[in-house]
Amino acid sequence: MAKTTIAKKLAKRKYRPAPRIISSLYKFIMVNLVGRKYKPNFHIIDNVNDCDGPCFVIFNHLSRIDHMYVCGITYPRITNMMAGYSEFYRKKFSTIFALNKVIPKKNYSPDRISISGVSQVLKKGGCVTFAPEGLASDYGGNKPIVPGTSKMFKHFKVPVYLCYLEGQYLQNTKVCLDERLGETHATLSLLFSKEDVERLSVEEMDDIINEKFKRNEYEWNKEKKIKWKTYGRICHRLEDFCYKCPKCGKEFTMKGEGDKITCSNCGNGATMDDYYQFHPFEGAVIPESPYDWVENQRMDIIKEIRENPDYYFEDECQIGNLDEYKLIGKNKTSFIVGEGKIRVDHKGMHYVGTRKGEPYEFHVDYKNLYTLITEVDSSYFNFYLNGEYFDVFPKHQTVGKFCLLVEEMHRYHVNHYKNFKWKEYMYEGLELGIDLKEKN
Repeated sequence: MAKTTIAKKLAKRKYRPAPRIISSLYKFIMVNLVGRKYKPNFHIIDNVNDCDGPCFVIFNHLSRIDHMYVCGITYPRITNMMAGYSEFYRKKFSTIFALNKVIPKKNYSPDRISISGVSQVLKKGGCVTFAPEGLASDYGGNKPIVPGTSKMFKHFKVPVYLCYLEGQYLQNTKVCLDERLGETHATLSLLFSKEDVERLSVEEMDDIINEKFKRNEYEWNKEKKIKWKTYGRICHRLEDFCYKCPKCGKEFTMKGEGDKITCSNCGNGATMDDYYQFHPFEGAVIPESPYDWVENQRMDIIKEIRENPDYYFEDECQIGNLDEYKLIGKNKTSFIVGEGKIRVDHKGMHYVGTRKGEPYEFHVDYKNLYTLITEVDSSYFNFYLNGEYFDVFPKHQTVGKFCLLVEEMHRYHVNHYKNFKWKEYMYEGLELGIDLKEKN
C-alpha cells in the first residue's frame, strides 16, 4: 500500500477549537513554566473572553516565541493559531500542532487549506489568531501586512482583536538566537467590532492595522531604558542586515562580534551597550540604530536599481525542499537538494544549478514574489514557488540585501506590496510600479 504524503494528511485534517485540556496544558507549559523567565507583562483593555462568538486575534510579529504571549493574554479563551505550512514538516512541531488544531498557512502564497481551516473554526464559534505581517521582524520594525488580510476579515464579518507586542524582538533577534532577558509587554484590545468590519473599506482597515502595528524596537527601548542580558554578544552577526558601511560605502565589510561592529575596510564602527544603544568610535559614521541602518540601505537600493537597468546581485547557494514523506529534525527546515547560484535582477529572482543530482533552474517574477521569509534566523531565506517550499542558503552573509532587493524590485515594477504611507518620502520623484504607471 502506497504511503500517504504529509501534504495529503494536512489537506484532510479537520479543524475545531482545541480540546480545553490540551489548550490548558499548553498554556501552563509555555507561559507558567517556560515563559516565566521572560517575565511577561500582560495588559488587557478589551478581554477576548467577553466575546461570546467567533473572532480573530491578530498580533504584530516580533519573534519566534510570540505565540506564548498571545496564548497567555487570551487564556482561558481557546485559540487556534495559524502557522507557516513548512513548520508542520518539522518533528518538534508536528505533534503539538496537531493536538492544538493549528492551521497551516503558506506564507505570502494563496492556499485553500488555511481559509478552509479558518472557516471551520469560526463556524464552531472559535477564535483564530495569526500575524498579518506573515513573518517575525527581521530588524526590529514591522512589515506591511500581507495583501488580502482585510478582505478576509470582510468575508467572515467577525470582531478582530489586537495583541500588541513590545520588546519581543530585542529578546529574540533574527541575527542571534540567544534568548536575551529584559522586559516585554503584550496589550490586548478590540481593533474592529463586527460593525466596524462591515462599515470600513478594505483599504481603511489595512491602513488602520499597519498604523497600529507601527514599531521600532530600538526607539522604544531608548525611551524605556531597559537593560538586557546579552551575554557579551549583542552585536553577534549584526552585519547580516547592517551589511553596508555608512562611512566608506563598502558592502559586506562590516563584522559584528561581541559588543562591537567594525568595517574591515575603513575601521568605521561602534560598540553597543546592554540598552541596545550604539556608541560610535571616534570619527565614526553610525546610524541611530540597526533599524535606521537598514532603512538607509533600503533607500540606497531604491536609487541604485532605478539608475541601473542592468542591475543584478547574486551569490552562490544551496537550496532545500521539503520531503513529502519525512519529517525534518535537528532544528532544520528542509532537506538540502542542490547547489548553484541565486540572482536578483529587474526581471525577478533566478536560480541556476542542480536539484536532486540533475540540472535545475527556476525563474520567478515580481508579480509572484514581493518579499522573502527568514523563518528562523538571518542565515538563509525561504519562499513558495507554485506552492512548493524552497530554502535558499547563500554562501555569504547576503540574506539582508536579498530581502531588501526583492521588496524594492517588486515596488519598482509592480507595487502590490506597498511600503507604508509614512515612508513615501523614500520614493519622492521616483517611479513606483504598474499601479502608478497606469495612471500616467
